[in-house]
Amino acid sequence: MLDLDTQLKNPVWYSLNETHKKFRVEYDGVQFYDQEVCTFGAFFDEAKTTNASKQYSNTTDSFFFVSENKTPVVDETKIALEKKVDGCQMVLNELSDVLITEDIVLLSDEYIDEVYDLVWLVMPGYYRRRTFELGNYYGIFKDGKLVSLTGQRMQTNLFVEVSAVITHPDYTRRGLAKQLIAHTTKEILKENKQPILHTNKGNLAIPLYKKLGYELTRDMNWWLYRKL
Repeated sequence: MLDLDTQLKNPVWYSLNETHKKFRVEYDGVQFYDQEVCTFGAFFDEAKTTNASKQYSNTTDSFFFVSENKTPVVDETKIALEKKVDGCQMVLNELSDVLITEDIVLLSDEYIDEVYDLVWLVMPGYYRRRTFELGNYYGIFKDGKLVSLTGQRMQTNLFVEVSAVITHPDYTRRGLAKQLIAHTTKEILKENKQPILHTNKGNLAIPLYKKLGYELTRDMNWWLYRKL
């Protein structure tokens, strides 16, 4: 088994080789998630991304390549770079003590539509209904509706990514996200795995993540491409 640091350098790749192997689609040594679940791709040899991206774009109008420091190469007559997200990876050092006062619910399949609607309300564009299949999702309900959630995305036998940290605009500034992140992190630690997360540089949530015990460790960038 590869060590944790090696896996974290290319988390999409190793997720697709372990926990998420059933979602893997491969073209010429470049790996992608099934586009119905997630539209992330990973590679080691950027020379192979040109042909692979053309084949993958036959299944979806847009997708991401995720890489620490390599730049994918695409056929610019077929595929356009919409934007590059300058991201970063954060890894838990030691979880801070957080008082959990809310009733946090493990979300079953019956909440798939509510999760989808809340994510698209707050962060539209990339989440798919079947993204729910990547890991556990936890939520907080107020007034009979789901108002805050967090989930798990990329994962291997060594790490699990905390993702989809979402709170309805009417329920922010109540500490809901803080409690959900802490709860999700604890659940990952129970599996003896390393909690990690990804965000964009300059995200206003980074100070919160740091207070919870996460540390910035490396760049992890997203190139969003769209089929012409």
